[in-house]
Amino acid sequence: MLHELPAAARPREKLLARGASALADAELLALLLGTGLKGKPVLSLSQELLDRFGGLAGLMHADAQALKSVKGLGPARRAELAAVLEIADRTLQSRLQRSSSFEAPHAVRSYLQLQLAHLDHEAFAVLFLDAQHRLIRMEVLFHGTLTQANVYPREVAKRALALGAAALILAHNHPSGVAEPSKSDALLTQQLIKALALVDVRVLDHFVVAPGQSVSMAERGLI
Repeated sequence: MLHELPAAARPREKLLARGASALADAELLALLLGTGLKGKPVLSLSQELLDRFGGLAGLMHADAQALKSVKGLGPARRAELAAVLEIADRTLQSRLQRSSSFEAPHAVRSYLQLQLAHLDHEAFAVLFLDAQHRLIRMEVLFHGTLTQANVYPREVAKRALALGAAALILAHNHPSGVAEPSKSDALLTQQLIKALALVDVRVLDHFVVAPGQSVSMAERGLI
């Protein structure tokens, strides 16, 4: 139990004294869960959950059936996890809707981590932006192995026009865990840039996302 730990080591006291950023993922989750199970302290339960689901993002994006099978995660705790995820999602989305994506690069990265890093398959997403580069909406348009053959520029352009987007940010994940743009990624990006230029929609960046990291192709000079 948390109360058996020295005061300085308890997550709640640590958070109040040093701020939430000082806590490890297991400590943050322990605060949310509150109590452990018989013979299993809450910190141990928290770490076990993180290991099982691949971190906080994986845990909070886990489907209902997977969570239901975990001893100690009853309806109330599952609802709390879902609520935390939704709060984080709405907070980041609101920030991107209020300010230019260039003014909030950390928010863009955090938002993409939340949306894509946990996936066990490749997904291609687009952040559609207005003329001030504020987020209109994000959509995952394609799933599966991403190549020039199955990411269709025409579909991206049609959706951009339907939403009245002036610019966009591309993003896809690497389930392998290495956020490193490939030659195929670079070729696909150039193909999309050329196609979208025909309808006067600018591609600002293409992010490659993996758990805990994301790489901007614009920063790499690939756009």
